[in-house]
Amino acid sequence: MTDHQNPAARICPDCDGFASVAVTLGGRNRLGFLNTITAHCKRCEGTGTLPPLRTLVDAAATAAFAGGAK
Repeated sequence: MTDHQNPAARICPDCDGFASVAVTLGGRNRLGFLNTITAHCKRCEGTGTLPPLRTLVDAAATAAFAGGAK
C-alpha cells in the first residue's frame, strides 16, 4: 500500500518564510529596552506559507466563471 503524503507547504515568495520581523525604531525606553514594532508580510498575512496552488486555481476559476455569467 502506498503512503499518502500532504503536499509540501508553499513558502511565501515575498518574505521567504520570514513572515514576521521586529523592526528597531531607535533609542530605548525608560526601562532600557529597544523600541521595536512587529511587521507582518501582507501577502501571507504573517504565516510564512501560501495556500496550495490548487486552492488558488479553483478560486480564480470560480471568479472567472461567475463574472462571465452576468
